[in-house]
Amino acid sequence: MTIKIIGAGMGRTGTASLKVALETLGLGQCYHMTEVLKNPKTATDWINAAEGNADWDKIFNGYTATVDNPGCNYWKELADYYPQGKVILTVRDADKWFESTSETIHSSAFAGFIKNSPFGEMVQKTVWDIMENRMDDRKYMIDFFNNRTAEIIDYIAPERLLVYKVSEGWEPLCNFLDIPVPDTKFPRINSRDETKQVLENLLASTGDEEAMVAAGHAVHKD
Repeated sequence: MTIKIIGAGMGRTGTASLKVALETLGLGQCYHMTEVLKNPKTATDWINAAEGNADWDKIFNGYTATVDNPGCNYWKELADYYPQGKVILTVRDADKWFESTSETIHSSAFAGFIKNSPFGEMVQKTVWDIMENRMDDRKYMIDFFNNRTAEIIDYIAPERLLVYKVSEGWEPLCNFLDIPVPDTKFPRINSRDETKQVLENLLASTGDEEAMVAAGHAVHKD
């Protein structure tokens, strides 16, 4: 089993919906940040990757696709390692993306909560270090988002890349993957309010491993 689809879009660009969509299309199990929450010991594998010692086959054992953090931040490495894999870049308005992340996955409350845990170390090294720890700097983050999008479009061959807004639904995704459009509603999950609620529940917990696992399951209601 190997990675066939590489999600290059950052968290809060519809990646949770994309994960469910890909699985609904019968493409196998899709990796997402929630997989780390549900399997806390795997944080070490991502810390190793951030330090230049990635074992992609171990990390993605049993998966055929990956979306969201932390994998999206290694889009170039994964595109090179899995040369047959197609790349999906989920995008949205950069200002709205910044506002969404500021209230959820990049909030100071969440950062403080996970700071002294293996999960926090993993997020720091695989996400926030890449952003130079400037997650609250609107101009920097918007420029980061837009520059990153341009870099991916420039690097990945056009026939291998789909620049995609999940609001576009099934048709462009299925056309890109050469799969018939399913007779089912496109999944719309993990809105800003839903994500805030999951994080608020986590912050109100004891913060132990059991709470982290529960949070991972809550995002996709599994």
